[in-house]
Amino acid sequence: MAKKQTSTILESAVVKDGILSLNGVEMQQIIEKCEGCDRVVTHETGGKYCASYAQPAAKWGRKACNFATHVRAEVDTTGKVKVNPLKASKRAARGR
Repeated sequence: MAKKQTSTILESAVVKDGILSLNGVEMQQIIEKCEGCDRVVTHETGGKYCASYAQPAAKWGRKACNFATHVRAEVDTTGKVKVNPLKASKRAARGR
């Protein structure tokens, strides 16, 4: 279980009109998929933010966030590997 931490990273952050801004960058709150990550920090306003990325929802757009500490990368165990046909023909010609 990830501990809730208040980070020194957000000490210089400014809250204006309900938006947290750090060095001119608007920080967005984390999404559900970020829960349990070690990079989640809590601001004094009560919001939870990612210490590594300003827009955490964008990092989860395609697959898992590459900064996530609570998610393991999936390994393809089906054995089907995508091979470039040009490289395959060159390897076959060399006898590999």
